[in-house]
Amino acid sequence: MDKLNVLVSLITADNDYQLEQAASAQSAAIQLGASVQIIYSGNDAVQQTQQILGFIQNPAKRPDAILAEPVGTGMAQIAGAAVAAGIAWAIINAEVDYVSRLRQLRQPSLVPVFSILSNHDAIGKIQGQQIAAILGDTGCVLYIEGPSGDVAKLRTKGMLSTKPGSVDVKTVKGDWTQKSGHHAIKSWLSLSTSRQLHVSMIACQNDDMAIGARRAFEESEDMRERDTWLRLPVTGCDGVPRSGQEWVRQGLLAATVVSPPLIGDAMRLLATALKTGSQPPERTLVAPSSFPSIKELQNARGPATQRP
Repeated sequence: MDKLNVLVSLITADNDYQLEQAASAQSAAIQLGASVQIIYSGNDAVQQTQQILGFIQNPAKRPDAILAEPVGTGMAQIAGAAVAAGIAWAIINAEVDYVSRLRQLRQPSLVPVFSILSNHDAIGKIQGQQIAAILGDTGCVLYIEGPSGDVAKLRTKGMLSTKPGSVDVKTVKGDWTQKSGHHAIKSWLSLSTSRQLHVSMIACQNDDMAIGARRAFEESEDMRERDTWLRLPVTGCDGVPRSGQEWVRQGLLAATVVSPPLIGDAMRLLATALKTGSQPPERTLVAPSSFPSIKELQNARGPATQRP
């Protein structure tokens, strides 16, 4: 193999974490002397599978490896087609049950197959700890959850396991983009019941939805109500330095959960496997962290938040 040629399939270009994933891929490609092509599926699972199949089935476009962060399911059939074509496969940020089986398939040469993902249960647990640190033992959280899938489910499960039992959670849905967070809050504010919940905090499963939610509150025509909503703490996840962490520094978000980008690590695991003729670890789990720390959030807790 003269030069490693990698295809990276990501969920959407309208999400800062996905763009950070792309940046980590490009940086790793430079370090490894590899070629990388990045495609986005526009939050469309069907489009994503069609895009990837187009590369697998066309010998002129066929890469040496595919690193895919799935929109929906773990794409077991696509993974099988890739490995059958001699293409290395890494699934990013998804719990799947087919990696072990595909690693056992006999090819003319070794085909690396592995998964690497953020510890989404731990991300949720940190967010639950942030809720406790910010609110204490009582309150009501409006929780903006990502689309149905392993990532959203694990983050919700983790959050519910560590948030105080007496803190209520009301869930609305988004799709990881600022636009969806904005729409979720606009739709929720249009309900007559939104003022009856006495929400004391907004927690979101990523920073883009969190900042979109805040923008929706900023557009409230009732200035008194607008100011009250904007005093509520808003938290997110992903913690990209130039967006999520910076929004915390600016006071737009109260906290975020830092989840490092994974594509660069996946490319390095892949390159090492191909160089040594071995399989990477079957599953690599990357730990998150709170920004700021839970202790800092506890120390910063002030008087009870005024609620709309």
